[in-house]
Amino acid sequence: MKKIDRRKAIKNLTIGLGGASLLSNPLVGYANTVTNSKTIPSKKIGNSNIKNPVTVITLGAGGRGNVYGNYGIKFPNELNIVGVAEPISIRNKRYARKHNISKENRFVTWEHVFNRPKFADAVIISTPDDLHYGPCMKALEMGYDVLLEKPIAPTEKECLDILNLANKTGRIVAVCHVLRYAPYFIKLREMVQSGAIGKLISIQHLEPIEHIHMSHSYVRGNWHNSKETTPIILAKSCHDLDILRWIIDKPCKSIAAFGSLKWFKKENAPKGSTSRCTEGCAVEKTCPYSALKIYNQPGGWSSVFDFPDDTSKHEEYLLEQLKTTNYGRCVYRMENDQPDHYVTSMEFEDEVTANFSMEAFTSYHGRRTRIMGSHGDITGDMTEFTHTDFLTGKVTKWDISVEEEKNSGYQGSGHGGGDWRLVTDWINAVKNQDSSLLTSTIDASVESHIMGFMAEKSRKSKQIIPIQLT
Repeated sequence: MKKIDRRKAIKNLTIGLGGASLLSNPLVGYANTVTNSKTIPSKKIGNSNIKNPVTVITLGAGGRGNVYGNYGIKFPNELNIVGVAEPISIRNKRYARKHNISKENRFVTWEHVFNRPKFADAVIISTPDDLHYGPCMKALEMGYDVLLEKPIAPTEKECLDILNLANKTGRIVAVCHVLRYAPYFIKLREMVQSGAIGKLISIQHLEPIEHIHMSHSYVRGNWHNSKETTPIILAKSCHDLDILRWIIDKPCKSIAAFGSLKWFKKENAPKGSTSRCTEGCAVEKTCPYSALKIYNQPGGWSSVFDFPDDTSKHEEYLLEQLKTTNYGRCVYRMENDQPDHYVTSMEFEDEVTANFSMEAFTSYHGRRTRIMGSHGDITGDMTEFTHTDFLTGKVTKWDISVEEEKNSGYQGSGHGGGDWRLVTDWINAVKNQDSSLLTSTIDASVESHIMGFMAEKSRKSKQIIPIQLT
């Protein structure tokens, strides 16, 4: 097979996108980056050989900032959080207290961090989606290595800007495509690469968002408006496009997408409903999306709220949040525009096809995957998968709980164990200043992000979008 010049490939890919902004900003140095498609992520969490921790500043002390920061609580010899930038005062205070951050290293916004000379090895960027670009560019300019929450940035041009600057500065940038580090997907990829199913023919992959999660994050929540954040195919499902690209291990040639916002809109609001669930809505008790039910106590979906330390004030605080924030609004009366069902079909090199479906209206979550090969198939649900050999008829099952026990994994690590395994490999890469120790490098991640941008272009234009690789 003819070797692909990756620099030309991405340049042509941008032409296929039709993005004028990309044409003026080709991927300088892309051919010199390392895609690391062969890199096998760590199966164990923790680097026992590291004695002096990587010092890190966390930009954004919300959910994801705490997930990655908590690694330092468990493994203080590897990760030391020495600074935080967070505009919400109570989050800033709690994060600083948890990590024993000195007062002079607590900042309100990310800009304030970079007003100081460099005082740590790296930064964790877990700010909102539309605030990834600025801090990442500044961090790279100042010589910091970066752990960057997905998506990389809201636009193709910004993604390419970050890639180009990472190449120019030689800094480590790991994108938080945590599914690559989940034992389930690592094993799936090993099975495909080993030839256990013969020649790979096709993949069907489902991401069931779960109906409450959809209402929480993409109707009421921070990602409800694609123009202010990122399209849902990137905000939620760039993980999935990335994992398909990683498992197939071949470039995507063309993509077509369909989907819309069908249900969560005003014309579907039940008679008697009100603008808020707290305003005497006549159908609140029979509505599956009632905020009074979903957020009825601390924990679960209510973790989005910063409850006061005094538990006696929780009920009053929660009611006030439902009366004043988007989380208490009717799901049919928001300014949301994210599709609630989204189907993407892809053709990869060597005639491999993949179908990806992101669905809001499910009672369950956790990815479902079917992989079809010439001599076998695999079906799985992120907790286990079953391999059937067509020649012998032998059926083999693989269970993640067994794998976790065998590798001394930490069940508290989210995304099927991927969150902390990502941090393990990132710390190792930073300590050794070697991006080849990562699989989710910035260049590999840009490629799957562009697949997402193209999917959105296809959905809106109702066209098949080609990727020309020459």
